Amino acid sequence: MDADPEERYLVTGSADPEIRFYTIKHDSENTQAISNEKGAVIVNSGDMTSQNKWEVLKLFGEIKRQSKDRVATVRFDKSGSLLACQVAGKTVDIFHVLGDVLASRKAKRRLHRKKEKKSAKGALGTTESKEDTKHASEEDGNTPTVTVSDVFKHLQTVRAGKKICSISFSPITPKNSLATLALSLNNNLLEFYSIESSTTTKTLAIELQGHRSDVRSVTLSSDNTLLMSTSHNAVKIWNPSTGSCLRTIDSDYGLCGLIIPQNKYAFVGTKSGKIEVIDIGSGTCIDTLEAHGGPVRSIAALPNENGFVTGSADHDVKFWEYQIKQKPGQDSKNLVLSNARTLKMNDDVLVVVVSPDAKYIAVALLDCTVKVFFLDSFKFFLSLYGHKLPVLCMDVSSDGDLIVTGSADKNLKIWGLDFGDCHKSLFAHADSVMAVQFVRNTHYMFSVGKDRLVKYWDADKFELLLTLEGHHADVWGLAISSRGDFLVTGSHDRSLRRWDRTEEPFFIEEEKEKRLEEMFEADIENAFENKHVPREELPEEGAVALAGKKTQETLSATDLILDALDVAEVELKRIAEHQEENTKGNVTEYQPNVIMRGLSPSNYVLHAFKNVHTNDLEQTLLALPFSDGLKLLSYFKDWTSNPDKVELVGRLATVLLQTHYNQLVTTPAARPVLTLLKDILYERVKECKDTLGFNLAAMDHLKQLMASRSDAPFRDAKAKLLEIRSQQSKRLEARTDTREEKLNITSLMPEKGPHPDSELAAWYFIKALCIRWKEIHCWRGKDEGWFKLAADKSLSGVEGIVILWFRNCPDFHNDCKVILCITSHLKFWKVYSFELVRPMFWSEMVSEMWRAYYSLCSIIYCSIYSSESPDVSRHESALQRRRLLVTALYQV
Repeated sequence: MDADPEERYLVTGSADPEIRFYTIKHDSENTQAISNEKGAVIVNSGDMTSQNKWEVLKLFGEIKRQSKDRVATVRFDKSGSLLACQVAGKTVDIFHVLGDVLASRKAKRRLHRKKEKKSAKGALGTTESKEDTKHASEEDGNTPTVTVSDVFKHLQTVRAGKKICSISFSPITPKNSLATLALSLNNNLLEFYSIESSTTTKTLAIELQGHRSDVRSVTLSSDNTLLMSTSHNAVKIWNPSTGSCLRTIDSDYGLCGLIIPQNKYAFVGTKSGKIEVIDIGSGTCIDTLEAHGGPVRSIAALPNENGFVTGSADHDVKFWEYQIKQKPGQDSKNLVLSNARTLKMNDDVLVVVVSPDAKYIAVALLDCTVKVFFLDSFKFFLSLYGHKLPVLCMDVSSDGDLIVTGSADKNLKIWGLDFGDCHKSLFAHADSVMAVQFVRNTHYMFSVGKDRLVKYWDADKFELLLTLEGHHADVWGLAISSRGDFLVTGSHDRSLRRWDRTEEPFFIEEEKEKRLEEMFEADIENAFENKHVPREELPEEGAVALAGKKTQETLSATDLILDALDVAEVELKRIAEHQEENTKGNVTEYQPNVIMRGLSPSNYVLHAFKNVHTNDLEQTLLALPFSDGLKLLSYFKDWTSNPDKVELVGRLATVLLQTHYNQLVTTPAARPVLTLLKDILYERVKECKDTLGFNLAAMDHLKQLMASRSDAPFRDAKAKLLEIRSQQSKRLEARTDTREEKLNITSLMPEKGPHPDSELAAWYFIKALCIRWKEIHCWRGKDEGWFKLAADKSLSGVEGIVILWFRNCPDFHNDCKVILCITSHLKFWKVYSFELVRPMFWSEMVSEMWRAYYSLCSIIYCSIYSSESPDVSRHESALQRRRLLVTALYQV
């Protein structure tokens, strides 16, 4: 739709065959009819007094169009005297908008002709048209009614050679014509027409050198002086240095191309299965060969030979040889192409690549695999499989060590060509990878994809170096110069872009930061937003809250979980089928899936959460679809049987219920799962809560006991111990006699050496200390175990000591840690075991234990260095006792 500059008329067009015109009512106008100075009523159809004041549009009339195509654009010129109606085709209808004076004159002439016909035939209604009858009641013979045909007069029709995309009037009106109309065509042309009263003349056409359709392939010559690009109807030869188009050759739908050395000829593989031979000098197609029964998707040159290889959808890989010969009956010599060998494959061939040393040929098939053969004998060498979707592009490095493959699954895989092992799989693009190529004599490579990006990679370090943006549509082709100083890309946006290597250095870390910032600004989590998820308030300054942005890690974790759910579902079906066969009497041995690494389907899905960080768990679950979330809920029953996983199951269940609440309550299949979880999960969480509460109470009791037996506040025990240690180190440094014999702690141990048992190791520690001190009562708890220990008579005079011992006890469960205390009689060990449910609480218990340990050590130190300390063994000096104590504590 469009309105004229004076806002008198509004024009609309659609798929129906009429153009509708409306008059625009302004506030300054009253509800009466509008009449000009000549007395002609311009708008007067209907009872205006009954019109609502908010109705600003009134139907003026309709004009039937000549074309049957739908209306694409209607446009008034700047003066409002012309109206252009563009249809979805090749035509534009031009209407002349008459002024009030001319419209009233035309209405009077029409009324005069009607009167003449009436007087001639004597009847008014016999010859009136339908439109005249509509206004007959309003015409009294003196004030003729102006209709839409009186104001809008069809002037002429403009016809273009191609489909019209858009139109525009020139804002400047020329002197010799009514207006100038510009048309943009779908073949990338601009045409200008001069609109006159009787004729329309094409005055100018702007034709760019580029393609009229998407560029499917780009190829550089061996010396980088020529560039060839193919599209659906033309092949163009370019000068890559200046960007000028040298030749344009009409061609079939070209999918791939190759320029042979000397730059005289080029080959184009077409969608129809033909190979076209192009003479670059003359810019003509000199020969067309029926090469394949399907589209020719790839052409690869044979190194150091006059030949090339083609791969097609007809399952054939053909080897061709070319020679310049003189055909019979011709004076000049032309290139002659002949088929030398053919390699049959079992599926459609998508890409063919020959190694630079001409030793191997790699063929990518539609079954997502890459087959590698010896080039001379066609003997099978390797099969590269790992892509989930077909391989669309690949390339071999100059040294023949690496082969890179790009697939429709958005990944790049780097393989070793010696053993066929996958060095790395890279998530390269957000859409299919369309082309990849190594820079010559390096392991750097470029890749392009349907995400409109060009990316620069390091194949040795598996790092993304640069991301180049510029194209506006899918990038189909890529060509790199032999020196690696520039590359050319071709895109679906019909453009060719050259990228030059500069001397400006860049830093990989800075590029990573830029990519992260762009990812956050793009707000990639918008696609996964859910209105049922509760929105969290922003944390205060300095507070810690859950990250609300999706990252690459969360997206990768979501993909891993989805893959695990699919594999587990398939395995469960296989198990059910196997059990059904056994019930029927067909007893067979079940072969589990090797991908699951011997795990059950439930444990395999649980293993997928192992690499998901705790902070990323919620964002990962938000990306799961409802169907996969329902599958995940069915595994919670098995997971709750493991006490260590109750917390994880609780978090998963909470997030899934909040996210898919409305769908869960309305889905009948979810009710049995939710009912089962309601009974089991609540009970398991209560058990964990009770265990954790008991452990926390025990730790608090230990803390209170240790604080009551210390001469310093519990919180200052560690600081006091550090202070004592610093004083001791200063005393040792101040001594001048540095040659004093060092005490060997092993002299205090038996001749047989320390026994590996924990009991004897503890006794050696006691014997090394040899401290007489007052009795410290043993702690008593709920869970306590006793075991006998042989008493050493040499220690019978020791009144008592308390030692805190931290180690794994083989006599108890692996998840238990023990505290060992010695009674005043030195005949028994008392063992306190604490069952640990959550690893995070073990860190808290260890912290409490170390505080108690430092407190006891401070008590022991104070008892030794205080003046009221009891006597120790007579056969040891004070320095030996100090060193012995420090060494023994260090051993613990």
